[in-house]
Amino acid sequence: MREEEKKRSSQDSSFKRFMNKRWAFPAIYIASAAIILTGVLWYQTSDNATDTDSYDYEATDITGKKYDEPALEVNRAMENFVMPVKDPDSAVIQKQFYDYDGKAEEQEAALVFYNNTYHPNTGIDIATKDGETFDVLAALSGKVTKVEEDSLLGNVIEVEHDKGIVTQYQSVTEMNVEVGDQVEQGEVLAKAGESLFNEEAGVHVHFEIRKDGTPVNPLDFFNKPLSSLLELDTADKADAEENSGATEENDEAAPSEDKSSEESGNTEDEGSAEESADENAGNTEEDESADTEEDPAGTSEDEGQTDDQVEEDTATESTDA
Repeated sequence: MREEEKKRSSQDSSFKRFMNKRWAFPAIYIASAAIILTGVLWYQTSDNATDTDSYDYEATDITGKKYDEPALEVNRAMENFVMPVKDPDSAVIQKQFYDYDGKAEEQEAALVFYNNTYHPNTGIDIATKDGETFDVLAALSGKVTKVEEDSLLGNVIEVEHDKGIVTQYQSVTEMNVEVGDQVEQGEVLAKAGESLFNEEAGVHVHFEIRKDGTPVNPLDFFNKPLSSLLELDTADKADAEENSGATEENDEAAPSEDKSSEESGNTEDEGSAEESADENAGNTEEDESADTEEDPAGTSEDEGQTDDQVEEDTATESTDA
């Protein structure tokens, strides 16, 4: 019994000595915090593993699940329009875009003569210096919406890039795309060819950029993003074209109006001349009548004066006698 009591007393005394040390309580606190933190981390890890096992991969918020809609290409708006040729340095602009606000010389050079009529060029005609055929490339990524064989225009390919914004490639042969194809920028669409509409251009490609059906000058948008064209207001340009047409019609009608005005003026002048002649004739007659009336009176007075003088002379002679 005494030995057990001695052991207990020795254990109690050692515990008391340990607790009496300055670092005992901080050490206990740190150890307890470490144990609690380890338990929390272990619990979170086990919950995540459980959630992963029970995850519903058929949920509608997972990309590509239960939806077959194509993803939106956000990089297309970042692309810049480029010339539809592989080597722009070797390209030659055969005919420029017809700008209604341009100079008269530039407008004249941008007219296409076909069927005895001049037509404004709605795009640019691109050829090479050697006059040989070349690959026609997509100026911007998009979806092919038209592929038509046209003997007058030399076949047509149309690519849509955004709502209302398209590019057209005319005077092409050996077309490599079909309607509905998705094309990337720089992809070969066809080969440059010829057209009846612009025979003098030879082997070339007629390239157009249109917004809401209104053609714009491609040279103004090369090396510029699609967003620059989205910000363009083509309504003013369409109004300018309509006003230009109305001005031409007015100019054609103006000569006839001027002619009518001149004829009317001449008629009025002739009438006024006749009236002047009549007035002059009337004045002449009045003057003549006035002179005629005055002259007889004067003559009578002169005759009266002569008779008086004769009588006076006769009386004088009588007195003298």
